[in-house]
Formats: sequence, structure tokens, C-alpha cells
Amino acid sequence: MTVHVSPRNVSPQACPALVLNADFRPLSYYPLSLWSWQDAIKAVCLERVHIVSEYDRVVRSPSFEMRLPSVISLRDYVQPARYPAFTRFNVFLRDRFECQYCGTHHDLTFDHVIPRSRGGKTTWDNVVAACSPCNLRKANRMPRDIGMIPLQKPYRPTVYDLHNNGRAFPPNYLHESWLDYLYWDIELEP
Repeated sequence: MTVHVSPRNVSPQACPALVLNADFRPLSYYPLSLWSWQDAIKAVCLERVHIVSEYDRVVRSPSFEMRLPSVISLRDYVQPARYPAFTRFNVFLRDRFECQYCGTHHDLTFDHVIPRSRGGKTTWDNVVAACSPCNLRKANRMPRDIGMIPLQKPYRPTVYDLHNNGRAFPPNYLHESWLDYLYWDIELEP
């Protein structure tokens, strides 16, 4: 995958800071944990973070000058939640944005494996990502009755599972100073 590197002469808005936990791991991979330059500077001034790396870009006021942080780490370790919230997005991320019946990545919805009309619950263990055509074809039938068994049995993921899956979907923009802290196989474009 190719990503774009920010030119040196850019506005501060194009200079977000990658936020690392105190153990130097990103707080989140998907979405990538980024703070605006204003939030990063505020956290530095409040001594809540350490500056790990900086942009070449400087911001100034009459009494203050500072290079914009490109990577910051929290001073205090934040214990990540063991299990993520059940959301549509997290179901898609668990299932790698792939229909669990046909494998397409387009027009995703979510499907109750055991239909709600047959007592199925809206839980991690009963919901999968499904494209609209597969979801319509399955309707309120049981998977075995129609021969539509999910590619992966639905399960309750850990935060680690979602972070690991999120690494498969790097953002379109990564600054070169972030690469030592991220674990994507990428090529930088000049």
C-alpha cells in the first residue's frame, strides 16, 4: 500500500499528532489515534504527554514558539478495555469489512445469523457483516435451511482482535515519523 507523506510547508491543520499510550503503542489503530495540533499542544502544556517526535512546522505567539508534535505518548498508562462496545462498525471491523456469506466488501449491512423473528438476539455471537443481496436472500431463514453458513463463526472480539484487524486497513495518510510505532507494511510516496 502506498501512502502520502506531508510536505514540510503545510498548515498546522494538516499536522495531527499520533497518540501513543505510555507503553508506546497507539491507543487505537482503527480509527488511528490522532489528536489535532491544538489538542496536542494543550496536552504538552498541561504536562499530560511526552513529545516523541516533531514536525518541521513551528507555531508562534508573541511569547511562545513550539515545533508541532507529530508523535506524543501519554505520561500515564491507560488500561485499554478488554472488550469493545458492540457497534455496527466494530462488527464490520471484526469481520474485516467482508460479507460473511459471499466475501464481498460492498454494500455491507449486518445480519442476525439466527433471525430475530426466530428468537435470535442482537449480540456478538449472533450478528455478522453481510452484503445487502446476501442479507435479502437469507431473509428470516436459518443458515442451514438455505445453505448460507457464515465464513467465520461470529464471536465476541477483544480489543486486541479489533486492533489486529484494523492494521489491515491503514489510513491514506501516514507521516513518516509515525512509522516506527505502527505495524503496517507500507511504502511511502514522495
